[in-house]
Amino acid sequence: MNALALDPIVALDAEALSQAIHARQVSCREVMQAYLGHIEHCNPQVNALVSLRSPQAVLAEAEACDLELACGQSRGWMHGMPQAIKDLAATAGLRTTLGSPLFAEHLPAHDAISVARVRASGAIIIGKTNVPEFGLGSQSYNPLFGTTTNAYDASRVAGGSSGGAAAALAMRLLPVADGSDMMGSLRNPAAFNNVFGLRPSLGRVPYGPAPELFVQQLATEGPMGRSVTDLARLLTVQAGYDRRAPLSLNDGERDFAAGLQRDFTGVRIGWLGDYDGYLPMEDGVMALCEAALADFATLGCNVEACQPAFDLARLWQCWLTHRHFLVHGSLSAAYADPGKRALLKPEAQWEVQGGLQLSAAAVYQASLDRSAWYQALLSLFERYDYLLLPSAQVFPFDAALAWPEVVGGRPMDTYHRWMEVVIGPTLAGLPSMSVPVGFNAAGLPTGLQIIGPAQADHAVLQLAYAHEQLTRWVQRRPPPSLVSG
Repeated sequence: MNALALDPIVALDAEALSQAIHARQVSCREVMQAYLGHIEHCNPQVNALVSLRSPQAVLAEAEACDLELACGQSRGWMHGMPQAIKDLAATAGLRTTLGSPLFAEHLPAHDAISVARVRASGAIIIGKTNVPEFGLGSQSYNPLFGTTTNAYDASRVAGGSSGGAAAALAMRLLPVADGSDMMGSLRNPAAFNNVFGLRPSLGRVPYGPAPELFVQQLATEGPMGRSVTDLARLLTVQAGYDRRAPLSLNDGERDFAAGLQRDFTGVRIGWLGDYDGYLPMEDGVMALCEAALADFATLGCNVEACQPAFDLARLWQCWLTHRHFLVHGSLSAAYADPGKRALLKPEAQWEVQGGLQLSAAAVYQASLDRSAWYQALLSLFERYDYLLLPSAQVFPFDAALAWPEVVGGRPMDTYHRWMEVVIGPTLAGLPSMSVPVGFNAAGLPTGLQIIGPAQADHAVLQLAYAHEQLTRWVQRRPPPSLVSG
């Protein structure tokens, strides 16, 4: 497709857009019209946005936002900004399909907590962002909406499960994007689309409302942005205690976008690399990540290689057990119905079958292993302020493939083994942010995870912000179809 001259409104980062709206430099209606036009032109390239609401409905909401501003009233940072919600999160009165035929016409009665907070901050919900079926796998395809493709190459994958969110963000279809992350679902697609994605600390963004409140401790919702400031602003909207989510953090209201600038002279960083050869990597991924280590040295950090004192094969088995256990819990009823089982993709059925074979002793052992892994990382954080790790083991691959079966010459024995690099922060409940670190010769991006100690989300944002100011990958390399000239 020919390159596009971006509308000046669409070209604004979210923070600048919010300021322009509140300064009455642009109206909410003008913003919505600009985005609707851009979406009409560009969404077909990537198939990132689904279940779009009618232009008439969202324009009417934009006009209502303008009337509120005229009366001196603002709901919050996102007042009048278009937002599409990941299609795993409940949206009241708007289809939430989870990418599954079983939920093709599902209309939730209530918003998820994070969605309600975005709406309360003034965002206008225009639709949903595409996901893999039930969020399983880092390839955003499903039988309802098809495949979401990469912002930098429409023949390649966008990642997942927040693939629609990342591609929409990179293509400027949204100012910011929400997502969720169990196995890298905020980090892998961010790396694949040259944007930022933060998996927050466990409990930072409350999950629910949900019937199960205590066992689900792998997945978390969180923010994505084209700048660290934008991402931090969205996190501020999403984060905070909710009594309906008893494991949510209760450390008071925080502005995560405040105080991002910091001196990093003498800060200690540990580079985990490919876990000393344990993880297979596609050619070029490690080279880009290792080159990025010089960026952190330029910031004044002391960077050195390190390894956790832990058997990584044990960690993978721990992961499989936890994932089988949780997916079985959510999908076992559908699996038990032969008619519904036929509508579950093979990977979903495999997860449930794995759960059926688990014993209580195996689940408890996995919890012990998870705790031991946390202790191993805690020991590293006695020596280092941050840890670094690649965000992905491969570059965006052919969108016709369900998942890569071979990485670095090694066969992948499961549909998600090629994403093993992301499970460490998930199992430890640590904040982990993917930051862009460049492109390979084919013009495909990748990223690097900045991992902080438990609940050190703001510190992670600070290092990501410093790296962004130095490198400016998002500004330097927008998607080719958005570059005019």
